[in-house]
Amino acid sequence: MRLYYYNIFLRKEYIFLLTMEYANEVKLFRKWTYDDVEKNDLALEDYIATKNNGAVYVPHTQKRYQQKRFRKAQCPITERLACCLMFHGRNAGKKLMAVRIVKHTMEIIHLLTDENPIQVLVNAVINSGPREDSTRVGSAGVVRRQAVDVSPFRRVNQALYLIVQGAREAAFRNVKTIAECLADEIINASKGSSNSYAIKKKDEIERVAKANR
Repeated sequence: MRLYYYNIFLRKEYIFLLTMEYANEVKLFRKWTYDDVEKNDLALEDYIATKNNGAVYVPHTQKRYQQKRFRKAQCPITERLACCLMFHGRNAGKKLMAVRIVKHTMEIIHLLTDENPIQVLVNAVINSGPREDSTRVGSAGVVRRQAVDVSPFRRVNQALYLIVQGAREAAFRNVKTIAECLADEIINASKGSSNSYAIKKKDEIERVAKANR
């Protein structure tokens, strides 16, 4: 009898140790690991959060990123994607819906590419941010456009905005769901394909800036 209880105890101890081992590794939706995610652009390394506090189980941290300038750079990149989905009034504040869309998007990306969807998203953000833009310069009625470099932080912000805007427009009055359109947009952007709305917009912005140098 004692031996029987001792075996049960050992089994429970083994299960507990296994659970602790898995609990130490943070995975997005308990599926996708952050460990092997690489950022191939040195300039954007500090503004795409996938390590330490940027590694989360669910992209819903409820932190106050708007309290201080640049604090949102610490917001996990998956959560920033979810926040970008909450635009156009009728979607404002529906974060659980946005998180669900991100989850479905990650599943679809993995099925289509057989890669880590977090890595695909990071590549898409790196490829989609315009590096050069044009601004209005002048006063007293004489206004001209001047080409300027874009900061790394704005590149990430604009990339996320363009990716989600492209997916939203593709899903509008379409049979495809927003998750499917977002997955297609992210995959195309990560490859640098001209089928991506974000890549087309980025090329257009850079072309206009080049003309205004």
